[in-house]
Amino acid sequence: MHCRPQKSPYRALAGALVVLASMSLDCRRLTAEPGKAGPPVSRPSNIVVAVAVYDGSLQPGWQDWGWGPHDLSAGAARLNLSQYGGWILHHDPLSTPFGALVFRMRAPASAGRFLEARLAAGNGDQSFPAVDIGPEYGRPLSDGWTEFYVPWSVLNPTSTTFDRVTLRAKTPIAADWILFDKVGLTEFDAKAARAAALAAPVRQVRLSASCSAKGRAISPFIYGIVGDGDEFGATTRRWGGNPTTRYNWQAGDLTNVGKDWYFENTKTGSYVGFLAASRKQHTTSALTVPTIGWVAKDTGSFGFPISVYGPQHGHDPYKPDAGDGMHEDGSEIAPRAPTQTSVEATPEFIQRWVAAITQMDEKQHTRSIQQYILDNEPNLWSVNHRDIHPNPLTYDELLDRTIRYAKAIRTADPHAFIAGPAEWGWTGYFYSAKDSKVGVALRPDRRAHGDEPLVPWYLKKLSEHEKATGERLLDILDLHFYPQGPGVYSPNSDPATAALRLRSTRALWDPSYKDESWINEEVRLIPRMKEWVSKNYPGLAISIGEYNFGGEQHISGGLAQAEALGRFGTLGVDYAYYWTVPPKNSPAFWAFRAYRDYDGKGGHFLDRSMDTQMAPEVSLFASRDEAGKHLVLIALNLNPSTSARANIALPGCAAVATVRKFSYGPQSTALVDEGVRPSGSLEETLLPYSINVFDITLK
Repeated sequence: MHCRPQKSPYRALAGALVVLASMSLDCRRLTAEPGKAGPPVSRPSNIVVAVAVYDGSLQPGWQDWGWGPHDLSAGAARLNLSQYGGWILHHDPLSTPFGALVFRMRAPASAGRFLEARLAAGNGDQSFPAVDIGPEYGRPLSDGWTEFYVPWSVLNPTSTTFDRVTLRAKTPIAADWILFDKVGLTEFDAKAARAAALAAPVRQVRLSASCSAKGRAISPFIYGIVGDGDEFGATTRRWGGNPTTRYNWQAGDLTNVGKDWYFENTKTGSYVGFLAASRKQHTTSALTVPTIGWVAKDTGSFGFPISVYGPQHGHDPYKPDAGDGMHEDGSEIAPRAPTQTSVEATPEFIQRWVAAITQMDEKQHTRSIQQYILDNEPNLWSVNHRDIHPNPLTYDELLDRTIRYAKAIRTADPHAFIAGPAEWGWTGYFYSAKDSKVGVALRPDRRAHGDEPLVPWYLKKLSEHEKATGERLLDILDLHFYPQGPGVYSPNSDPATAALRLRSTRALWDPSYKDESWINEEVRLIPRMKEWVSKNYPGLAISIGEYNFGGEQHISGGLAQAEALGRFGTLGVDYAYYWTVPPKNSPAFWAFRAYRDYDGKGGHFLDRSMDTQMAPEVSLFASRDEAGKHLVLIALNLNPSTSARANIALPGCAAVATVRKFSYGPQSTALVDEGVRPSGSLEETLLPYSINVFDITLK
């Protein structure tokens, strides 16, 4: 339960934050009502501070953003908290779970129960609980001080990233000095966190996973990433992103980063090194190849030199001549010749690259590339790479470049899998960049092509090309997907954004879900892709070439990732690539591990999916081996505050011999092995906001 401010409690004034004296709060407290002490809070016998905030002085990394009179010049901090004064202690964002907030305070007895503690993030985010600090949190010391211990489960129940600690007067008090010292964040206590989670309300749910049907084969290539990382069980890696559009393989690993950084040429990583790392990590590789027609020529050029184009709206602070391509009034500068930064990259240029890779493979008796991807998000070329491609992409140009460059790849590597069109998102599925520039209501390019959506038209034309020539130039329909709801694809982790993030995963599959964004339509991406393939070019595989649901460092991001991987497997996606790599030990990282290495010994989601029955706010994904004697189930509780007592039926399966459970939740630092037990049935508690893995052997 969180406080809902009726009036914003903070406003910026001369670089400080000042409380509005007239603030009132509509708020249900997590602790006792003002003036009423609750039962004493349990605290460990030995408190270990992991991060010191204030100890005689501000500690490194912390800043004083307080308001009202206060003195931090020496020793204990002295604060006058009259007029609703307060103390904000700010730090760069912190996502690590802690055990508690601890501090010492000395205040006149007449002040009563006046103090409120709260975390916050961003611009005064008020989604964290406001905690009334009373004697139940305190322990009197012999020198007149009181030491307070506020558990993390109370301050931050969903382990949300935060960047400040606020201590403020919630009631009027006299203008006396209040002293604070020994402020810190204690070490995370896994046992205490679990105990707090076990105390959550419980609801009953019924789930099932059926052995009656053989199930669908799960592609091993849905556990992909865009980048480098071998600690969470990725099976395939994609060389992709905006810079790959301008990658020059022949001139020493050069690229141009486009609009991402002042259209500058630069040195980049080597494709040879990328492929070698994939082999070392035992993953396959997908390689994005340029089809835009130009690649970087050197490491020093940039698209809009101020010395050539004149004054601009902005420039690289480290290279004053590298402009942003915008006039001072914010309008776009028309580029000149692409040769300012680039050399031609014809289909023959790409053919030589693919030939070089195949020759390298022959010497090493291996195959490096599983699929070649035809560039990256071509409908955005006129934005991201407008210094060399200022004109918006059309239907005809996309088809023409696909045919010419795919022929070159097929000539050099007849056994290659070729993927396209690698479009960025919703409007790119239905319209060309030319349509988008003038407005999709007008859509002149689409109307000129029978008013047919771009991707189905593209597939149909390539199918017709194969029928006419015998040349198969596309093997995989590749589209990108990013949720468009406000704040979803971001680090934001307030309760509303976290809940929207989890609902947004339904855009992958649910025909009843209307996307809660400007899209405002039923996306149902995976079924839609399958329908487009079935109708226009049967036999193609499908790939989600980029996706990310944000919130990587928050449990909602981990749950969204686990939901996506489960849906990819059960709905028959062939390839999927997370953008880019989950940060180590983040919830997104452990979501991958739940599917790929839940026990640290290679335990993973198995090869065939099982039909499941789910429940509101509880997802169940199930897998089995070919023999049907080993099951791995993953259950997700998507409710942040209520546990689910799940009765999991296994119709058509043999009797259960043993169950081993692993779990991960908001306060976890890793998947927790809850041990092996014999069991004839599955009655399991799924804690709030948790990922639960069940490794089951059958008799």
